Amino acid sequence: MYTALLRYLCTMKTLVIFFFVCISFCQIKAQDLNSLERPTDTTKVIDKQYREDQFYISVTYNLLGNKPGGVAQSGFSTGYHLGFIRDMPINAKRNLAVGFGLGISSNSYNQTLLISEVDNDFIYTILNDNEVEYSKNKFTTYLLELPIEFRWRTSTPEDYDFWRIYAGLKLGYIVYNSSKFNSIEGDIQVSRIDDFNELQYGLTLSAGYSNISFHFYYALNSIFSDAVVNDESIDMNSIRIGLMFYIL
Repeated sequence: MYTALLRYLCTMKTLVIFFFVCISFCQIKAQDLNSLERPTDTTKVIDKQYREDQFYISVTYNLLGNKPGGVAQSGFSTGYHLGFIRDMPINAKRNLAVGFGLGISSNSYNQTLLISEVDNDFIYTILNDNEVEYSKNKFTTYLLELPIEFRWRTSTPEDYDFWRIYAGLKLGYIVYNSSKFNSIEGDIQVSRIDDFNELQYGLTLSAGYSNISFHFYYALNSIFSDAVVNDESIDMNSIRIGLMFYIL
């Protein structure tokens, strides 16, 4: 009886060992097949035809240059800009490029020049804090813009963080404008003011590292065309200083 039991145990031990050997063998073969079917390739794909910085978002602080005597800025004047620039490298290293784009822009200017309308004529008055108490006086322009840039950068196909200097010209067309004045005595709101220069153009400069750049715009022509205040021509131009965020 003991001999039969011993033989039975030996047989079961052999079967168990055989079972685990078979499983191990199957796992090894499966791994070998998987390695043959899906070979590991750690080679990084490099795009040698890459383009950089084709979408942009910008926030600026807006200033007025060449202000008439008595006109001053008050409050915080902001600008918001969004667009697309087609990046076209012009050398083999692709660190030099030209860019042509299309964008939209909204710019407000808080200042002391009141714009009102009388008998379909626009009247310009310089506000005096001692005479008029008001909470807001600003005009706003909404533009369709065409940026043109010459671009230098230290980018490579493998490096997404790099230094850049982009300089160029920006053309803008005012599609809508408005002026708002709020006071205790009443509000004045006018829009589609004919005296605005519809065509705006100026020089641009963007410089920075990674996705963030310092941005500067200096208008070469005045915001108004035929506006006059106190017998003085209003030749104010726009100056914008802010940050530019580039996105591929």
